[in-house]
Amino acid sequence: QVQLVESGGGFVRAGDSLRLSCGASGRTFGNYNMGWFRQAPGKEREFVAGINWNGGSTLYADSVKGRFTISRGYAKNTIYLQLNNLKPEDAAVYYCAAGGGLRAGTREDEYSYWGQGTQVTVSS
Repeated sequence: QVQLVESGGGFVRAGDSLRLSCGASGRTFGNYNMGWFRQAPGKEREFVAGINWNGGSTLYADSVKGRFTISRGYAKNTIYLQLNNLKPEDAAVYYCAAGGGLRAGTREDEYSYWGQGTQVTVSS
């Protein structure tokens, strides 16, 4: 059974940092592009960051460029999202996702597997 499990969310103050992790089991995701999405209350889920299967290329939403960094673990079955200088508008449930294709994309339909999400809360 394929499973993606996120961890690392929490309650922080504006300006703080968090590191989210996403571990994969049941399948080797080393050949999959991986992405992070987020969904705030009352809003649609949106793309945050993506990384190609080989880690050679990354993609970010404009709202997080320069503050968030996506990376892959050595075994490639784990990805990370470093969140720096957090803002209240970054508060959301963060989801990791895995998908095929030539490169990581920004659309939800480019990803086939999804985790359950981890909550990030940012106070002002």
